[in-house]
Amino acid sequence: MNKDQSLYLAAVLRKAVGDEVVLFNGRDGAWLCRLISDSKKSVTLDAVEQIAPQTPPSDLWYGFAPLKSERLDYVIQKAVEMGVGIIQPVMTQFTQLHRLKPERLSANAIEAAEQCEVLSVPQIAPETSLEALLDTWPGVHGDRILLFADEAEASASPVAALERLADRRIGLLIGPEGGFSDAERAKLRASPFVVPISLGPRILRADTAAVAGLAVIQSIIGDWR
Repeated sequence: MNKDQSLYLAAVLRKAVGDEVVLFNGRDGAWLCRLISDSKKSVTLDAVEQIAPQTPPSDLWYGFAPLKSERLDYVIQKAVEMGVGIIQPVMTQFTQLHRLKPERLSANAIEAAEQCEVLSVPQIAPETSLEALLDTWPGVHGDRILLFADEAEASASPVAALERLADRRIGLLIGPEGGFSDAERAKLRASPFVVPISLGPRILRADTAAVAGLAVIQSIIGDWR
């Protein structure tokens, strides 16, 4: 356990000798551990028993146009909670934020995994442009279908479209505030691996659309089955 983690347990959570915590490292499942020393610089834990086996990494890909400040943190955290396996920032014409800190994205993903005991922390893929994403998609993602939430799509339930994709690998792309440009939308709709979906009759904020889209995917073809 590193210095920051030790400080968090001892000074923030105020754990003391004899207290129990749950530990996981993304490889060996979840373990119930007991503190046997509690210096703020170095906490020592004794593994008591494994309480959950390691879960396999999720295959669900999630791409999003980065948002500003707290809303960026929010979409990362919710993607982790919703069972995403790969998170990738995608730069579009109307993207609000153009300078990302990958270490902040990773820290947010780890924190969300810790809070919700998600044993497989999602991979944070390098940022890419929408054009590059679409040009390289078949080579990188193979036969994975890319769903994109299109506010210009006629209002309809996405259930039927998702049920037809129940045996396919899936990715979800959420655009920026202001949506995709006409040229971007045209390129998306012209790509054979892309399926546009509606998220209902209302225009959703990008962070809300992310949660709504991931929730409907997981409820219909997700890993709960």
